[in-house]
Amino acid sequence: MNEQQKIDSDFKAVRAEPGIALIRNVNWAGARALYIKEVRRFFKVQLQTIWAPAITTLLFLIIFTVALGRRNHEVLGVPFADFLAPGLIVMGMMQNSFANSSFSLLVAKVQGTLVDYLMPPISVGELLGALVAASVTRAILVGSAVWLAMLLWPGVDVAPVHGWAIVWFGVLGSAFLAFLGVLTSIWAEKFDHAAAVTNFVIAPLSLLSGTFYSIDRLAPVFQAISHANPFFYIISGFRYGFLSAADSQVVAGALVLLLLNIGTGLLCYALLRKGWKLKA
Repeated sequence: MNEQQKIDSDFKAVRAEPGIALIRNVNWAGARALYIKEVRRFFKVQLQTIWAPAITTLLFLIIFTVALGRRNHEVLGVPFADFLAPGLIVMGMMQNSFANSSFSLLVAKVQGTLVDYLMPPISVGELLGALVAASVTRAILVGSAVWLAMLLWPGVDVAPVHGWAIVWFGVLGSAFLAFLGVLTSIWAEKFDHAAAVTNFVIAPLSLLSGTFYSIDRLAPVFQAISHANPFFYIISGFRYGFLSAADSQVVAGALVLLLLNIGTGLLCYALLRKGWKLKA
């Protein structure tokens, strides 16, 4: 068989009949294109989407350290500033991951460009994966900016100790909030709906999750409430990666977070596949 015959044979092997898709298994090119589009969308306004949240998060550290002054206040056996810093980093990551994914489909609804997400030849899983991956990317960029700033801040030690915990709780925590953001953008019909979820669900769960305090100092009833807050396990596990100390069972928290990601991911997939509030 000469070279031309081999080319013709290969072409016939991949050629499909009219109406039969040529894309096999995973459309990596399509998913990658959507991911790049989503990253470019928030990166074009990086002053608002990356640097502003990083500075806002850093302000919490400055305010609390200035308020405490030179007092040797310790939590979990470490200075309060060291205790506070990891929680602030992952809190900023989670909030920005949610903000990114909750905006994507919602703005498409409002602008009437939702067809740009639904019509391309990508599967529901590829669509969901690209949206979540872009949100996690934004979260990592914000977290990295905050961590670098805290690394240079005097009196604060944010040297990594357990890298696996930082990666596990940082990435899966951001992914969990990204899934919640996708659910919000599917449900919401206007920006007020997404803002309501942010202000009355995400923000309270973030602030009341042990970011600024150890739950060991709370009354038993409030400790039980804190253990029902999924954000608590993310922040406590992420903090363990820097301090080797946590106010929760780290391994149990890691499993809880994995199950939460699987559950919310399947729910997002089911709603996207059904087209609830997305397809007429």
